[in-house]
Amino acid sequence: MSVLLVGGDRLGNIKENLRKNGFDKIEHVTGRRNVHTKIKIPCDTDLVVVLTDFINHKVTETIKMECKKRNTKIVYSKRSWVYMECIIKNCIEKGVQ
Repeated sequence: MSVLLVGGDRLGNIKENLRKNGFDKIEHVTGRRNVHTKIKIPCDTDLVVVLTDFINHKVTETIKMECKKRNTKIVYSKRSWVYMECIIKNCIEKGVQ
């Protein structure tokens, strides 16, 4: 499975924890600068996780529209594995798409 993380400057152990939960392709975009408002979601992305702690509002809007176009699952979370874990596991159980 593949995941795109949007937001958060540093991920800490989040990437490692995602790998342990079955995500083999993990990409990250900080989403703080206006440059990131033109984010394109890779076509093989199964899940987009928007880390709400540090993200530009325009980037959030862009990601939401791109996910709708591609019919890609999007979830919102704080940048804390404890908080994310429940959301991620729920997506995996339901089938990411």
